[in-house]
Amino acid sequence: MFYTYILKSLKDQLLYIGWSDDLRLRIKTHNKGLASAIKDRRPLKLIYYEACLNKNKAIVREKYFKTGFGRRFLKDRI
Repeated sequence: MFYTYILKSLKDQLLYIGWSDDLRLRIKTHNKGLASAIKDRRPLKLIYYEACLNKNKAIVREKYFKTGFGRRFLKDRI
């Protein structure tokens, strides 16, 4: 399985959108500060995720969430 996930920074309340094939490990990596893109925004909380059957679908979903339509979907969903 591949996962598209949304993390929320408890520091500044901003969202981070990504994908992974190991969701638990990826969240731990982010919260340990090993992901440089959001290392200064820790701690992070998982607020939403979707499971996909293949990598390409997870990446497509991640890109969708980063659009205006995707952000609107997330706002209504979470």
